[in-house]
Amino acid sequence: MDSGKQPENLEPRDINPDQTPNEEEKQPEEVVDENTDHQEQPDSEEINSEQEPTAQSQEAETESDDDDQTGNDQEEETESPKDGNDEKQEGQETPAPPKESKDKNQPEEVDYSAFSREDLLKHYHQLLNNYSANAIKGHVEAIRKEFERKSAAELAKLKQNFIASGEPEESFTLPHDNLSDEMQNAIQQYRKKRDEERSQKEEEKKKNLTAKYEVIEGIKDLVNRQESLHNTFDDFRALQQRWRDIGPVPQSELHDMWENYHLHVENFYNYIKINKELRDLDLKKNYEIKLALCEKAEKLLLEPSIVKAFKILQKYHEQWRETGPVPREKKEELWQRFHETTVKINQAHQEHYENLKEQLQKNLETKQELCEKVETILEQEMKSPKEWEKSSKSIIEIQKIWKTIGFAPKKENQEIYLRFRTACDKFFDNKRDFFKQYKDDQQNNLQLKNELVEQAEALTESTDWKSTTDELIRIQKKWKEIGPVPRKYSDDIWKKFRGACDHFFNRKSDFFSKKDETQEENLKLKEVLLEELGQYEPDENNEKSFATLQDFQRRWSEIGFVPIKEKDRVNQEFRNLINARFDHLNMDEANKAVQKFRNKLENWKNEGQFDDRIIQERNKIIGKLKQLENDIILWENNIGFFAKSKSSEALIRDFYNKIESGKQNIKMLNEKLDLIEEIERQR
Repeated sequence: MDSGKQPENLEPRDINPDQTPNEEEKQPEEVVDENTDHQEQPDSEEINSEQEPTAQSQEAETESDDDDQTGNDQEEETESPKDGNDEKQEGQETPAPPKESKDKNQPEEVDYSAFSREDLLKHYHQLLNNYSANAIKGHVEAIRKEFERKSAAELAKLKQNFIASGEPEESFTLPHDNLSDEMQNAIQQYRKKRDEERSQKEEEKKKNLTAKYEVIEGIKDLVNRQESLHNTFDDFRALQQRWRDIGPVPQSELHDMWENYHLHVENFYNYIKINKELRDLDLKKNYEIKLALCEKAEKLLLEPSIVKAFKILQKYHEQWRETGPVPREKKEELWQRFHETTVKINQAHQEHYENLKEQLQKNLETKQELCEKVETILEQEMKSPKEWEKSSKSIIEIQKIWKTIGFAPKKENQEIYLRFRTACDKFFDNKRDFFKQYKDDQQNNLQLKNELVEQAEALTESTDWKSTTDELIRIQKKWKEIGPVPRKYSDDIWKKFRGACDHFFNRKSDFFSKKDETQEENLKLKEVLLEELGQYEPDENNEKSFATLQDFQRRWSEIGFVPIKEKDRVNQEFRNLINARFDHLNMDEANKAVQKFRNKLENWKNEGQFDDRIIQERNKIIGKLKQLENDIILWENNIGFFAKSKSSEALIRDFYNKIESGKQNIKMLNEKLDLIEEIERQR
């Protein structure tokens, strides 16, 4: 069954021109048959005053225009069953309504799938202008569905082109469609025409009621005639035919009208006393008609649609009532056969109605669950487009399920639909608001990333490898912290940024790959120099040996960097060898200390630690210098104090030695400071 209206984002919505808002759902009406009076007539009368059995029934004529829909098709509508007894009542019958007349002027069947929307609308108006609403009901429904299908196809194409142009799907808005407006107007014209025809039918029913009472009055008048029985019977048959030709009457007058009719027909038969031969012939004819009706009714038990079978059975009951009496000995048997079939179809129809009510309630419960699911999603906090898209897919899946569910009970159907529609609309409104803000944020992110691209491009040719590397890493971290940019700019700006970074790091990689080759050569040279130094033994000429050792230091410094994994090893080997050679020289300790200090500075420089350590080392030397200078001043003052004492010669000599040693140390420390400045100038 169709679920009725759909939420706004599911376009186009199904519009049923035959469904009027707030119409009360009609319930199926059971056909209740009842047998009529079985009074036997006096033996002296030649005429069998049989009163045929009739079926008690409420009018089952329904306008399928008001029906609920099953899928996109309307379900046939029936009247609500009444609480009552469908057993036979003695002397009482409630005849079924006469058959509703159909418009014979029917339009031809047309395949509307080849029509354009404009042609569909044009044909819709032609039908309205040339046929009755009842005659075109199926056609206008088919046109409406085809129109909506083509509208949906055009809308999908517009949306696809919009997305293909690079715009985000959530920004798509429905364009105004004048043809859809015209179709809505045409549907309203159809409804107005249908309502007018209904009003006209009600007026016709009232006129038919008056006409049928005129027939009854005509039958009453026949019993007072003095002309031949043959002519009177012909007039009676003519009145009966006129009765059959008159259309349906108002439901409220149906029972009384049939009671009057059967009463005066029975009176006519009793009065005119037609001859038995004519009477038997008439009874035989009526018997054949009613027998055929029994057979037709029994075939309805095989009809797949119980609603269709129920409606056809009502028509058979109308024909049964309109058919005259049958032979008395066949009357009960024939009626019982017809009655049993009626009971079976009534029971099946009632079960169908109960199942329908149960299904409507299940539909309501299922729709309530779907509403709760949408409302649960609506309560969730979504912060990213991925989360919104995931939730959107869930909502759309729920909407697809909703479309497969049929109507809920009429009094809850509109309410549950509005609940579902409101929740879905609110979700998609929130989604539009999010993506509007998200789009603004993306524009701001684009500006920020353009600034980072400019900063990265400014560093591409830098040779300050360490600081530039640190700066680019900082820029890259900041890039990651910035959110996404509009999709159409995303690839281009990323390629520019990545290109700037790659350009610098490729240059750096080339530089250090060449540097690594140089360091391997330097390692080989220093290994050779270490081997040479290990084999060197200073001779007795201290000056010559000292110069040779200084040359070893110079050559070592000139070789340059070696691979970092070998740096500590070769530097330590060189330091141990050169210090050991200086220790074997016959020279003062101050000179040895200065040369060892030079060796230490050279190692720092080779190891890349010079800048980190030299400040601390200089401050340490300057501190020692100041301390020695203060000590010498103190010692000189002490000599002047002790000079007045004759017993302090040994103490004075000790102070002189300290002063001389301090001056030697000051000289050595100054030489160390000179070495520091010399190496700094070389760098």
